[in-house]
Amino acid sequence: RAAQFPEDAGPLAHPARPDHYKEINNFYTTTVYEKGAEIVRMLATLLGEEGFRRGMDLYFERHDGEATTIEAFIKVFEDANGVDLQHFQQWYLQAGTPTITAEHSYDAAAKTYRLKLSQTVPPTPGQPEKQPMVVPVKFGLIGPNGAPAEWTGVTGAEVRGDMIVLDRESIELTFTGIANRPVPSLLRGFSAPVNLKTPLSQDDQLFLARHDSDPFNRWDALQDVAMNLLTAAVRGTRWPESALSALATALAETIAAPALDLAFKANVLVLPTENDIARVLAENVDPLKIHQTRDAFIREIVARIEGALRRTYDGLTTDAPYSPDARQAGRRDLRNRALALLVRGSAEGPALAAAQYRAATNMTDRLAALSAAVAVGTPQSAEMLEDFRRRFTADPLVYDKWLGLSATPPQDETLERVRAILDDPSFPRNNPNRLRALVGVFANANPVQFARADGAGFRFVAGFVAEVDKRNPQVASRVLTAFRTWRNYEPVRRAAAEAALRTLQQAGQLSRNAADILERTLAG
Repeated sequence: RAAQFPEDAGPLAHPARPDHYKEINNFYTTTVYEKGAEIVRMLATLLGEEGFRRGMDLYFERHDGEATTIEAFIKVFEDANGVDLQHFQQWYLQAGTPTITAEHSYDAAAKTYRLKLSQTVPPTPGQPEKQPMVVPVKFGLIGPNGAPAEWTGVTGAEVRGDMIVLDRESIELTFTGIANRPVPSLLRGFSAPVNLKTPLSQDDQLFLARHDSDPFNRWDALQDVAMNLLTAAVRGTRWPESALSALATALAETIAAPALDLAFKANVLVLPTENDIARVLAENVDPLKIHQTRDAFIREIVARIEGALRRTYDGLTTDAPYSPDARQAGRRDLRNRALALLVRGSAEGPALAAAQYRAATNMTDRLAALSAAVAVGTPQSAEMLEDFRRRFTADPLVYDKWLGLSATPPQDETLERVRAILDDPSFPRNNPNRLRALVGVFANANPVQFARADGAGFRFVAGFVAEVDKRNPQVASRVLTAFRTWRNYEPVRRAAAEAALRTLQQAGQLSRNAADILERTLAG
């Protein structure tokens, strides 16, 4: 959702198996890799574990050691399971992220529950008309006591146990024998790479966050509540105090729940990012306003749950020797997520980060403290960042971390810092990993400075592309994809982004890699 959905919604959208190309190197994309993997996972969901295994066994029997095709891959699953998967292959042929819209109603007198699911696939470059996809929707119905609701029958579409098969524009299911109004838990386990629009209220979402047995949907319910409040605020409607307090209470309850996995709790504390919010808004995007709104939102959340966050942080502090095992990794992750929120919203947070940075016995904790401090720009952050550079960056992979941290702060001086690092004679300008770690991170992970209203960020990245393209077209074209959402900006930023792209176009003499990305970005 964070990386592939924006690609699927912009000028660089293409099918998981591209049907044409100008430069094949430009198709090492999140759509080919991430969406391609999700398509295989959907196939496993549709067929079940045993059916998928039968297909894979037959695949190796027929094709081991061969260069083969998607058609041959799908064929083995058809033959092994006696099913027709030709409609499913649309996932390989159509670009775009389907949107699934849910509607529901409950008839208490008849004890029936109606659930309607509809799908739309948006137009994408070269594909104005789309066909319905086969979408496996894992689901559950949860009763008012938090337990699974039981039903005596269901009609209207194919239902296989806990999976609805949505293979038309819309289906309407009727569940009978439902004693009480249920809350639907849809797309469990992220069973398909789609956008989901649900009719659930905030109370329903928080109910799922407390009672859903599916970890993904439990997490996603809290994300949805936060996202709805944040996008409304960016559009001009400030969040109601009661709604924010309800979300804060749910977060505090989640991190205090003894039965929940520590790594799961850590994920719950990662509120929607600025890029996530921009993706959902999709138009008139002002990254600075998004940043300011999100920052205020987090500060108010922390003000309500600071005690719970501090207890979590202190309770997970340990002198035990470092171990990479899952239990310790979860402890570190949750503790560091709590620290990141405290640094942003608590008066004690900056000092906590500085102390953890100095006392850390492993790179995970040290880097987490530094990242939290740099993201906010604490009084100690500049000294910490310089200390990290002096002590640890002899290792190229750690150096990449320092470069990325140097490029992500939203403050105006970041652009000049990135320029200075790039212009330093000691910087390895011919190393693609170092270039991606610095300028690639700036362009893709610092929306405030990349999309400055004065256009300086756009001009810098476009100039970098023009210069690096002469030496490394792959790096240049990959960094250039940061402009893929330029039409989504508000008018001032949109004009500045287009001006930077047009200047790059008029300069001419671009490689085939960069020229292809530029042409599609401007045309989309």
